[in-house]
Amino acid sequence: MSPNGSDLPRSQGAGGTPTSRRPMRRKLPQVLTAGLILATASGCSYNWEDFPRLGMPTPVTEEAPRILSLWQGSWAAALATGVLVWGLILWSMFFHRRSRTKVEVPPQTRYNMPIEALYTVVPIIIVSVLFYFTARDESKLLALSEKPAHTINVVGYQWSWGFNYVENVDGDAKTGVEVPKELDAVPDKYQESFPEGAEGVYDAGIPGTRNPQTGNPGPTLWLPEGEKVRFILTSRDVIHSFWVVPFLFKQDVIPGHTNVFEVTPNREGTFLGKCAELCGVDHSRMLFNVKVVSPERYQQHLKELAEKGQTGFIPSGIEQTDPARNAEKNQL
Repeated sequence: MSPNGSDLPRSQGAGGTPTSRRPMRRKLPQVLTAGLILATASGCSYNWEDFPRLGMPTPVTEEAPRILSLWQGSWAAALATGVLVWGLILWSMFFHRRSRTKVEVPPQTRYNMPIEALYTVVPIIIVSVLFYFTARDESKLLALSEKPAHTINVVGYQWSWGFNYVENVDGDAKTGVEVPKELDAVPDKYQESFPEGAEGVYDAGIPGTRNPQTGNPGPTLWLPEGEKVRFILTSRDVIHSFWVVPFLFKQDVIPGHTNVFEVTPNREGTFLGKCAELCGVDHSRMLFNVKVVSPERYQQHLKELAEKGQTGFIPSGIEQTDPARNAEKNQL
C-alpha cells in the first residue's frame, strides 16, 4: 500500500464504473440558488429602507441614534469576524481536501507559537475595542444636566405604572415649596433639581387601563417634543424595567435604589412601552404608552390632570437602602 493511499480501491457505481463527483458539483449551484430563494422569499414585503437599522425601530429621541450606531458597529464587527472565519473554513475545505492532495492524513501542526499568539491577541483586541465604544456611549447616555426642563418620577408596581409629573402646573412659585413625603424615595441630589413651586400632578394606571386614542393597553405617559426630560425610576415592590421601545434604551426600576436618565424626544406620536424584567405572574400586563406632543399640548395635559383632581403625587416607592444612600453621597 502506498503511503499516500493512491492504491486504495475507489468506490464503484452501477456496472462497476467509478463513481464521479461531477454530478454533485453541477448540482451545487442549484442547491445554493434554491437556498437563497427560500431565505429571501419570506421577506418580499420587507421595507428595505429599514434594513440599515438591523431590526431596530425608528429612533424618536436625540440620544437614540448613538445607541443605533453602537448596534450597527457591533453587527459590522461580528460580520467581519464571521466572514474571516467562514473564509478560512471554506479555504481549508476546498484547497486541502483529500481528493486534491491525494494525502490520507495531512501533516499535523502542534505548538505553533505565532498561531497561538494570534488567536489569543486578536480576541483581546476585539473585546477591548467593543468595550471602549460601549463605555464611551454609556457615559454619554447616562450624563445628567444640571437643570432639566422637565422631571418625571416613573413608579413601577405590580402590575402597572404611575407617573409623577414634577411640574409647577399653576405657575405659582410659592406653592409646592416643600418636597412631599410621597417622593421620599427620590434622593436629595435629584430633589434639588426640581422646579420651584412644583406641586405636581400624577397619572396612575392598572392593567385594564387603555389609551383612549389608540386602544393600546396601559396608562399613557405624555412628553413634550424638543425638551429634555429627566426620568427618576422608583419601585414599590420588586424589580421592574422601564423600556420605551423606540427610545432604544431601558433601565431597571429597583426597590431601594434609584436609576436616572434623560432623553429629548424629537418626534411626535404615540409609542409603546413595557416592563422588560420578569416581575411576577402578570408581568406581561405591565404595558404603557408614550405620547410625544408639542410643549403647549403637554402643558395643557398637565392642567387637565389638575382639573380631574390628580394633583400632588402618588407614593414613589421604597426608600433607599443605606448602601444605596451612601453610594449616592460618594457620587456627589
